[in-house]
Amino acid sequence: MILSTNTSFLARKFGHKKAIEMIADAGFDAYDMSFFDNQNVDENPFYSEGYLEYAKELRAYADKIRIKCNQAHAPFGSSFGDPQKDADRFDLIVRAMECASILGAGDIVVHPCQHLTYAEKGNPEILKDINIDFYRRLLPFAEKYNIRVACENMWQHDSRFDKIVHSTCASPDEFVDYIDSIGSPYLIACLDVGHAALVDEKVEDIIYALGHDRLKALHVHDVDGHSDLHTLPYLSKIDWDAVLSALKDIDYDGDFTFEASSFLIRMPDELLPAGLRFMCETGRVMIDRIEK
Repeated sequence: MILSTNTSFLARKFGHKKAIEMIADAGFDAYDMSFFDNQNVDENPFYSEGYLEYAKELRAYADKIRIKCNQAHAPFGSSFGDPQKDADRFDLIVRAMECASILGAGDIVVHPCQHLTYAEKGNPEILKDINIDFYRRLLPFAEKYNIRVACENMWQHDSRFDKIVHSTCASPDEFVDYIDSIGSPYLIACLDVGHAALVDEKVEDIIYALGHDRLKALHVHDVDGHSDLHTLPYLSKIDWDAVLSALKDIDYDGDFTFEASSFLIRMPDELLPAGLRFMCETGRVMIDRIEK
């Protein structure tokens, strides 16, 4: 099973090449390119006129140091309820798909649209209609660039009670329904383990519901049930024995991708290589427990 981690924090701090190099040096098999950071077209090379050349340059560099891009994460949010903003964001997502394909990624995570308050009556059904159309419009680009689009389970914040609540694809039944309603080999499920725990779903229940054929990507991180911490597993409150057992039971054959960079954020630069190596070692142990 391929072990990877996202570039997000490292790329913001050191740039893409250095981030990829640090991930390779730590022992990871691959990196997950974060396209959601710095979406300012004047500052991010992926959103500038020379984006194709930049993507090819990064691919050549990663090949040289022998690390691949297994997965990517598109810009988010995917919708705003404003036609022009929605159209502009759709174009950025497609740009990210093209760049991810050049980098070699097989999958790109694209958040579902969730600009409406999910808890309000009728909104889940409205959002489903919006999302079915949204993902279907992405499928021709997925086929063109030979990359699968991964739908992710989401959450929203209820400001009335200052707590995290359900949103699109948060429940096992709705997540399965989205994947099956579209019914394309170019659409898969990416289970964000932390997001599932935040909305009081048992992560293992979602794993079993999605099963082997739908669940093909992961965002692995730990949470305390109150905040989207994105920290390293075993540092907070998720029952990892249950999660890993469920992945084993469904014969999960996707990649194992950390989205746990908050674990590194407060470290001084001198400790980052050691922190990354510890992340890598943690991932190897977890993968071993799935594959045993």
